[in-house]
Order: sequence, then structure tokens, then C-alpha cells
Amino acid sequence: MSIEKKLFGTDGVRGVANIEPMTTEMAMQLGRAAAYVFKNDGNRRHRVVIGKDTRLSGYMIENALVAGICSMGVDVLLVGPLPTPGIAFITSSMRADAGVVISASHNPYQDNGIKFFSNTGFKLPDELELRIEELIINRRLEDLRPIAAEVGKAYRIDDAIGRYVVFLKNAFPKDLDLQGLRIVLDCANGAGYKVAPAVLTELGAEVIPLGVKPDGTNINEGCGSLHPEVMAEKVREYRADLGIALDGDADRVIFVDEKGVEVDGDHIMALCGTEMIKAGQLQKKTVVATVMSNMGLDIAIKKAGGKVIRTAVGDRYVVEEMISGGYNLGGEQSGHMIFLDHNTTGDGILSALQVLAIMQRKGKRLSELARVMTSLPQVLVNVRVRKKAELHEIEPIKKIIDEVEAELGDKGRVLIRYSGTEPLLRVMLEGENQNRITVLAEQLADAVREHLGA
Repeated sequence: MSIEKKLFGTDGVRGVANIEPMTTEMAMQLGRAAAYVFKNDGNRRHRVVIGKDTRLSGYMIENALVAGICSMGVDVLLVGPLPTPGIAFITSSMRADAGVVISASHNPYQDNGIKFFSNTGFKLPDELELRIEELIINRRLEDLRPIAAEVGKAYRIDDAIGRYVVFLKNAFPKDLDLQGLRIVLDCANGAGYKVAPAVLTELGAEVIPLGVKPDGTNINEGCGSLHPEVMAEKVREYRADLGIALDGDADRVIFVDEKGVEVDGDHIMALCGTEMIKAGQLQKKTVVATVMSNMGLDIAIKKAGGKVIRTAVGDRYVVEEMISGGYNLGGEQSGHMIFLDHNTTGDGILSALQVLAIMQRKGKRLSELARVMTSLPQVLVNVRVRKKAELHEIEPIKKIIDEVEAELGDKGRVLIRYSGTEPLLRVMLEGENQNRITVLAEQLADAVREHLGA
């Protein structure tokens, strides 16, 4: 029988810092349990990498994790503030047994989170997260306490940023540079505030930096990928070639073109996917996206001779599908993009470099390149429900869903799903005519309100 996870969500353990489950006590227990799980057989010393973003609470959580891991006889390698994908890279590069990221990504500064990477740099499967939980909940490790020379040590890796900068630059074509490009770069006062400007500057770009003065409380605050309008304004003001905005842990990226128009993850996947198909680099000519990606992505990739496969929402599900299917490009509309030929997880800076390489290779502006995809009109209606019933078992709702799907055919789609955190049913339609899909979405929503409404 499967066990429902109590601590881990879709991306590690997350919450308000200093309130359960994001307390120092829980962090220490997570450290102990993870160290126990990741210790391999043999007499060698075991090592776990710990990195973080720029949140004030990162200090206390980091120290608690170090205490827990060392108390199980495992050494810790501290890299300080570094993007999530940088920690994945350092973990595999240094042949560590695991990596830990202290970050709540795009959340406000008062939140924090803990997520783990395996020694291969990939996020943990559900089974390992469940095993860590079980060790904590059942207090299995209380009598396992190494002593004397068996206790772990903590070391600081002073050149982690430099290592990651070199790794990123190596992901950019050797025959190209960024000379002649003026780029507005918004680092969200987060983990990428040192790395991202260094990479783009060293490759020859003129960089106008924003969000590079973290103070522990200003991460994601009115800046970064959550607020691309700030970057857009600066692009127009400085007449820059484009804008690049990262989120707090720099694993996602949003662009604006030279006119300040936003270019989201779907358009970037369409651009990179079609170029990779032309170059014979897109494995199985397939892009992996989530159910939230616009149908315009499917149309663009199909026109180039490829196809799109969809997963549940969440970059971990995208990566799982990519690994199992042997694909090398995937991502989300929100700007999480995974280039498996280069890294094991979403990497905002690396994704930006792929786009910049296309711009430089083709000598075209981002506004022109982004026209490879046209977003279909989309409408979303949220309906509050009293229970989350199976929709296909309610005949009137099933009937209208079937009718709407038949009308849209292959020129649109219906996506209906329950919220994972609220008593809501989300009704999303895409199609060629905005007015018509708005009418159809309301008809569907009315049917749900009648039979399931709160």
C-alpha cells in the first residue's frame, strides 16, 4: 500500500521559516535521516553538498542541517549562496553522495524550503523521500550516534561559484560570444546575483544588472521573473537588446524582447525545440511540457516535424518523463526549462545562454525569433467546489465536456483539474476564437457549479 507523504511536497519540504515543518529541529532531523539514507556501503568518508539562496533564514537552517548530517558521520561541503542547478552540478561534479538546497524558490523571503539531489544531480524519487520521512516519524535513528573520529566534518568550498561559471560558459558554443549585446539582467536579489552577471559579462555582453543587492529580506520582492515588468521598463529605457529575469533560486527564467514584450517558457521551448530539430539535436523530435503549456507550442513543434508530450504540473514530472522516454528538452510555461544534454534540472542561466546562442548564430532579434510560436487564446475559470468528485461519473458534466471537446476538435483543448491546495476546480479552454471559448468555459463552469458548487 502506498504511503502518502507528510513532509515532502512536489518540490521538497517548504513552509514559513521557524514554523513547522521549516524549523531548525526538523532541519536537523532531515539532515540526519538524509545522511543515513545516502551513506553507501564501504569504509570511505561520505559527503553531502549544501547550498542556499539569499534568505535571512538560510543561516539557521543551514547550521541545523550541518549538525544533523555530521551527527550521522557524514561530511558536509558548504558552497553558500548558489543557484539550485549549480548545487546539482557541484554535487555530481565533486562525486558527493547527495546535495541539499535551502530555498523556497519564487516564494517571499519569510518562507524557506529544503530539497535534495541524489549523487547524479537529479531530484529524489518519491520512494527515497518516503524513506527519509519514515526514519523521522518513527524515530528510528535516535540510537544511531557515531562518536569520536566517526563524527562528520564541515568544509567550505570557496571556489564553487567559479566552478559553476566555467560550467555554464562551456554550455555556450565555443565559436560564439555575446559581443554587441546589451542585456538587462534581473537576478531577483536571489541565488544567481553573482553567477549570472559574471557569465554574461565574461562572454562579452554589456550587462545592466538589477536585483543584485540581496539583504536577506528582498529576494523576489518586486523583481525577478515574478515581476518582468520591471525588467521590461529598463529594456526600453536603456534600449537594450533583451531582458532576462531569474527567480530566487535561478532555476527558471523569463525573457522580454527589445520592445519589452514578455517571452514565456512556451515560446522559448518552441524556439529551442525547432532549432534543435533543424540541427538534428532534439531526441526523438520530442519536447516534454506540462498540461499548462499553450497549444500553440504543439502547433509550432508539429510544423517543424516534431511533437509535444505532456505531463502533470511540476518540473520533476517533466524530468521523470524525459529520463524514462529518452528526451533532452522539456519545461514549463513558467520558465523552468531542462536541457538534459547540459544539466539535470531546470537552469535559468543555462536556458538563457541557449536562447542567446540562437540569437547570435542567426543574427536575429528575440521578437523575430519568438514568432515561431503563436499562443492560442486561453481562458481560465476557477469554480469553488464542496467536494472533489470524479467528473466523468456526473453525467451532465461529462456530457457538456464531451460536447465542448467535439466542437473544439484539434483546434483547441479542454483542461479541467482540481487545485492541489484549495477546494477549486480549474476550467481552462484554448481555441482560435477568444469570445467562443469564453462562452464555452462559462457553460462548463455553470454545470460544475450546479452539481458540485460550494
